[in-house]
Amino acid sequence: MLITPAYAQAAGAGDTSGMLMSLLPFALIFVIMYFLILRPQQKRVRDHADLVKNIRRGDTVVTSGGLVGKVTKVVDDDQIEFEIADGVRVRQMRSMVSGVRAKGEPAKESKESAKEDAASK
Repeated sequence: MLITPAYAQAAGAGDTSGMLMSLLPFALIFVIMYFLILRPQQKRVRDHADLVKNIRRGDTVVTSGGLVGKVTKVVDDDQIEFEIADGVRVRQMRSMVSGVRAKGEPAKESKESAKEDAASK
Protein backbone atom coordinates (compact mmCIF):
# COMPACT_ATOMS: atom_id res chain seq x y z
CA MET A 1 0.00 0.00 0.00
CA LEU A 2 2.19 2.73 -1.28
CA ILE A 3 -0.66 4.94 -2.49
CA THR A 4 -1.99 7.36 0.10
CA PRO A 5 -5.73 7.92 0.40
CA ALA A 6 -5.42 11.52 -0.92
CA TYR A 7 -4.09 10.32 -4.29
CA ALA A 8 -6.51 7.46 -4.47
CA GLN A 9 -9.59 9.66 -4.28
CA ALA A 10 -11.36 10.46 -7.55
CA ALA A 11 -11.06 14.01 -8.82
CA GLY A 12 -14.27 15.91 -8.12
CA ALA A 13 -16.04 18.24 -10.55
CA GLY A 14 -14.49 21.72 -10.79
CA ASP A 15 -16.16 24.63 -8.98
CA THR A 16 -17.37 27.04 -11.72
CA SER A 17 -18.10 29.90 -9.31
CA GLY A 18 -14.50 29.72 -8.07
CA MET A 19 -13.23 30.04 -11.64
CA LEU A 20 -15.51 33.01 -12.28
CA MET A 21 -14.31 34.73 -9.12
CA SER A 22 -10.68 34.21 -10.17
CA LEU A 23 -11.32 35.89 -13.55
CA LEU A 24 -13.30 38.79 -12.08
CA PRO A 25 -10.23 40.85 -11.03
CA PHE A 26 -8.83 40.69 -14.58
CA ALA A 27 -12.10 41.91 -16.04
CA LEU A 28 -12.26 44.68 -13.45
CA ILE A 29 -8.70 45.80 -14.28
CA PHE A 30 -9.57 45.91 -17.99
CA VAL A 31 -12.66 48.06 -17.36
CA ILE A 32 -10.70 50.46 -15.15
CA MET A 33 -7.91 50.77 -17.75
CA TYR A 34 -10.46 51.45 -20.49
CA PHE A 35 -12.04 54.35 -18.61
CA LEU A 36 -8.80 55.82 -17.21
CA ILE A 37 -6.44 55.37 -20.16
CA LEU A 38 -8.05 54.41 -23.47
CA ARG A 39 -11.10 56.72 -23.57
CA PRO A 40 -9.22 59.93 -22.66
CA GLN A 41 -6.52 59.11 -25.23
CA GLN A 42 -9.14 58.56 -27.94
CA LYS A 43 -10.74 61.90 -27.05
CA ARG A 44 -7.37 63.67 -27.26
CA VAL A 45 -6.69 62.16 -30.70
CA ARG A 46 -10.15 63.19 -31.92
CA ASP A 47 -9.70 66.76 -30.59
CA HIS A 48 -6.26 67.06 -32.25
CA ALA A 49 -7.67 65.84 -35.58
CA ASP A 50 -10.43 68.49 -35.38
CA LEU A 51 -7.90 71.18 -34.48
CA VAL A 52 -5.65 70.28 -37.41
CA LYS A 53 -8.57 70.06 -39.83
CA ASN A 54 -9.84 73.54 -38.90
CA ILE A 55 -6.58 75.49 -39.32
CA ARG A 56 -7.13 78.57 -41.47
CA ARG A 57 -5.10 81.45 -42.79
CA GLY A 58 -4.46 84.00 -40.05
CA ASP A 59 -4.37 81.50 -37.17
CA THR A 60 -1.41 81.64 -34.81
CA VAL A 61 -0.12 78.09 -34.39
CA VAL A 62 2.42 76.31 -32.19
CA THR A 63 4.23 73.35 -33.70
CA SER A 64 5.43 70.27 -31.86
CA GLY A 65 8.97 71.59 -32.29
CA GLY A 66 8.10 74.80 -30.46
CA LEU A 67 7.87 77.23 -33.37
CA VAL A 68 5.17 79.88 -33.12
CA GLY A 69 3.93 81.56 -36.25
CA LYS A 70 1.00 82.93 -38.18
CA VAL A 71 -0.51 80.81 -40.96
CA THR A 72 -0.11 82.58 -44.30
CA LYS A 73 -1.30 79.83 -46.62
CA VAL A 74 -2.99 76.45 -46.42
CA VAL A 75 -1.10 74.51 -49.09
CA ASP A 76 -3.21 71.35 -49.14
CA ASP A 77 -4.76 68.79 -46.80
CA ASP A 78 -1.33 67.82 -45.44
CA GLN A 79 0.70 71.05 -45.36
CA ILE A 80 0.45 74.62 -44.17
CA GLU A 81 2.77 77.56 -44.64
CA PHE A 82 3.32 79.93 -41.76
CA GLU A 83 5.45 82.96 -41.05
CA ILE A 84 7.76 82.81 -38.04
CA ALA A 85 9.40 86.22 -38.63
CA ASP A 86 9.07 89.03 -41.15
CA GLY A 87 9.68 87.45 -44.54
CA VAL A 88 10.55 84.02 -43.11
CA ARG A 89 7.99 81.44 -44.19
CA VAL A 90 8.11 77.78 -43.31
CA ARG A 91 6.12 74.81 -44.62
CA GLN A 92 4.96 72.36 -42.00
CA MET A 93 2.93 69.17 -41.97
CA ARG A 94 -0.48 69.82 -40.42
CA SER A 95 -0.16 66.85 -38.10
CA MET A 96 2.89 68.46 -36.46
CA VAL A 97 0.83 71.41 -35.19
CA SER A 98 0.30 70.98 -31.47
CA GLY A 99 -1.97 73.93 -30.80
CA VAL A 100 -3.68 77.03 -32.08
CA ARG A 101 -3.09 80.09 -29.90
CA ALA A 102 -5.28 82.65 -31.64
CA LYS A 103 -7.92 82.14 -34.25
CA GLY A 104 -7.56 84.43 -37.22
CA GLU A 105 -10.38 85.96 -39.18
CA PRO A 106 -11.52 83.95 -42.18
CA ALA A 107 -10.13 85.09 -45.51
CA LYS A 108 -12.20 87.82 -47.11
CA GLU A 109 -13.92 86.96 -50.35
CA SER A 110 -12.60 88.58 -53.46
CA LYS A 111 -14.97 90.79 -55.45
CA GLU A 112 -15.02 88.31 -58.34
CA SER A 113 -16.14 85.35 -56.20
CA ALA A 114 -18.80 87.53 -54.56
CA LYS A 115 -20.12 88.49 -58.02
CA GLU A 116 -20.16 84.83 -59.09
CA ASP A 117 -22.12 83.89 -55.95
CA ALA A 118 -24.64 86.68 -56.60
CA ALA A 119 -24.99 85.69 -60.27
CA SER A 120 -25.65 82.04 -59.38
CA LYS A 121 -28.51 82.96 -57.05
